[in-house]
Amino acid sequence: MEKTVEIRWHGRGGQGAKTAALLLADVAFKTGKYVQGFPEYGPERMGAPITAYNRISAEPITVHSNIYTPDYVVVVDESLLESIHVTNGLKKEGAVIVNTERSAEEIKPLLRGYEGAVYTVDAKKISIEALGKNFPNSPMLAATVAVSKVMDKEEFLTEMRASFQHKFAKKPEVIDGNMKALEMAFIEA
Repeated sequence: MEKTVEIRWHGRGGQGAKTAALLLADVAFKTGKYVQGFPEYGPERMGAPITAYNRISAEPITVHSNIYTPDYVVVVDESLLESIHVTNGLKKEGAVIVNTERSAEEIKPLLRGYEGAVYTVDAKKISIEALGKNFPNSPMLAATVAVSKVMDKEEFLTEMRASFQHKFAKKPEVIDGNMKALEMAFIEA
């Protein structure tokens, strides 16, 4: 990686966008990269729009601000496309990744003229199949790594397994479900 990759996440409170951004930062750090992962939200509550950010670089990161011209935008809740200009500042060479059952062609008209790459992932379907519940953050995290290529797939999966094993030590079914969701999202992205 020759430059800093900047990612902006859009989601709603309780969907795991903040958690996904923090997990990405943690995993990238464990692979030797310099990272930032942070949310931006006020007194919002469950269901309110939130934004989270990542910076990932092979060199030290000296900027400490929100991200205004991201390389990638991740939309965890497609209903936000109607109320928030999610592609604002998104580089044309970058991409937007949307959690939806619709195709990229169906989503493009909602992106206010964005001309870059559009990827869609049905994170709800993946998480229900892999985990039995709608937890879109793991599939969206894997899709983000797949599209952005901020790290090698196998390195990412190895570090995610270690992270899940630490977090869910007493719940092996959660570890296996999340790993299945990550693998499925890599295939779909």
